[in-house]
Amino acid sequence: MSITLRQLEIFIAVAETAQVTKASKKLFITQSAVSMALAELENQLGGSLFDRHGRSLLLNARGRYLLPLAKDITSQVGSIESIMSERNDTLEGHIEMVASTTLGNYILPYLIGAFKRVHPKVHINMLVYNTMYSEKLVLDRKMDLGFVEGPLSGKDEVLSKPWFNDELMVLCGPTDPLAQNEVFDMESDLKGKKWIMREHGSGTVATIRSKFGNYMDDINIVMEMGHPEAIKRAVESGAGITCLSALTICREVENGWLRSLKIAGLDMKRQLNIIQRIDSELSDAHAEFLSFCEVMTLCNDSRICLSSPWKLQSLLARYSAVKK
Repeated sequence: MSITLRQLEIFIAVAETAQVTKASKKLFITQSAVSMALAELENQLGGSLFDRHGRSLLLNARGRYLLPLAKDITSQVGSIESIMSERNDTLEGHIEMVASTTLGNYILPYLIGAFKRVHPKVHINMLVYNTMYSEKLVLDRKMDLGFVEGPLSGKDEVLSKPWFNDELMVLCGPTDPLAQNEVFDMESDLKGKKWIMREHGSGTVATIRSKFGNYMDDINIVMEMGHPEAIKRAVESGAGITCLSALTICREVENGWLRSLKIAGLDMKRQLNIIQRIDSELSDAHAEFLSFCEVMTLCNDSRICLSSPWKLQSLLARYSAVKK
């Protein structure tokens, strides 16, 4: 059985009141419910959390270690509930946005879903293309905002704002000999490897070519595909190795379907950007969504693995606490 939020709340109440009786009154539950929850928590954690002195319960070393962690968890959950339950029915409007493949498939759907929970009357339309075409749609005024991962054309009409950093990783199947390594060595590991790459115009490919430099001469590209999901399936099947964003591979790595390797000696980080026309006027809805996107800059490790909406909600809770 997993530790529950209610157990942590009861533990905090007992720690703060030093008595089961006072904790039960504070939480409006019976003394037996407090004692049972506390016993279950101590059993799950493999040891006592309090030293008992008569009717008083005083935190021991284990309890003192747990208390700030428990308070942090309950505080974050409270912030999440606040964020997800608040409704701002006065904000209305339409947002037309385009995103390059990695951001459009792995980051923005979670952000949009969370934003819509808070602002249900704002309509959002998002298209997903590679970086090159995403920039074109913004330039042609067909999209209000663009979220891109690759180098831009440098045209004066485009205003680019740094968002957060990403990192590219080498991926191989779990049975590939490379899976035994801790890092990918460009000097020794390129030889004889078949590579599966994104298509021309992809921000990922542009970054790889820029970062790899002369090593590209030794890359044996046997296949090009237009979507990270297709590439990952090909790598899983043993067709070759690839280099993709860390944002795209969370679930596969967590489940052992793929092995990810940092590249030794090369800085594979890249800047992700939000773009718009320099002469565009943003509505209140646009401004609010851009403010909402600031949550991605909160984490010190900007390569946070957002493999589920729950990880994003935890990040949103931290963002809410900072904003307050």
